[in-house]
Amino acid sequence: MSISILDLEPPACDAEQEILGGLSKPQKQISPKYFYDENGSRLFDEICVQPEYYPTRTELGIMQAHVDDIVDLVGPQASVIEFGSGSGLKTRLLLSHLPDLAAYVPVDISRETLRHAAESLAADHPDIEVLPVCADFTQPFELPNPCVMPQRNLVFFPGSTIGNLSADKALSLLQVMREEAKDDGALLIGVDLVKPAEILEPAYNDAAGVTADFNLNLLERLNREHDANFSLPTFEHEAVYDAENRRIEMRLVSLVKQRVRVAGEAFDLADGEYIVTEHSHKYSLGQFESMAETAGFSVQEVWTDKDNLFSVQHLQAA
Repeated sequence: MSISILDLEPPACDAEQEILGGLSKPQKQISPKYFYDENGSRLFDEICVQPEYYPTRTELGIMQAHVDDIVDLVGPQASVIEFGSGSGLKTRLLLSHLPDLAAYVPVDISRETLRHAAESLAADHPDIEVLPVCADFTQPFELPNPCVMPQRNLVFFPGSTIGNLSADKALSLLQVMREEAKDDGALLIGVDLVKPAEILEPAYNDAAGVTADFNLNLLERLNREHDANFSLPTFEHEAVYDAENRRIEMRLVSLVKQRVRVAGEAFDLADGEYIVTEHSHKYSLGQFESMAETAGFSVQEVWTDKDNLFSVQHLQAA
């Protein structure tokens, strides 16, 4: 099935400037949004089924247990705008239970991942208008016009992706979501909760090494798309819990002293120096509610699992 994509992807030069800027900082870093080329998206799907990785199965269980409540809150003829193209069980569960959907609008920066997800869902849900948008969803973007006028917009942001952002950027993203939701809209979001390090660290250091492959694939992507010369065997994956900041920090650690080149610029790395590739912040319910209210939402409903590992929250545009 052929799908037309509204292509708002930022030009490659913008991505290169962001990458070079991150590598030029005293603490080198690369945004986690660059994980998700086609191979990175495939590896992340593998991470989600690893026994140590609790978020995906826990969130899905919460949604399955409370899907009727979610449907009642959303109401009929909604337009579902998913930040991050989803074709997994959580997206399918939501779409299959919401009555008379006006449209499903997946938004993702990875064009091929977006296309595959949109085509798969369109084939399985021929009664739903699927309108994919290729864009950086951390910035406001244009919404396509569905054939059926929606009664309200529901922004859908499953997983724990909000935790990948610093507090100011998370707030900024929630403000973008509030803008896309409009005044009568809402947000359905997954929020990972604070918990002991002995649960968190194994989730990001799975025994099968899939998260390590996922992290290292970022360097392979830079080699392929941004004229970089990273030697993958000279780096290793590391993920540690920073209790003070309530976050997992994922790193690529240099195993040797080396100089690397990216897009024509050189960067020196000492033996043991690392590049931060992801932060995964964990929230208390009160902390997240305060941030949501600042962004223009009010928390209408919170569902958690019995162990309080994870939450699914319905926020109303205030």
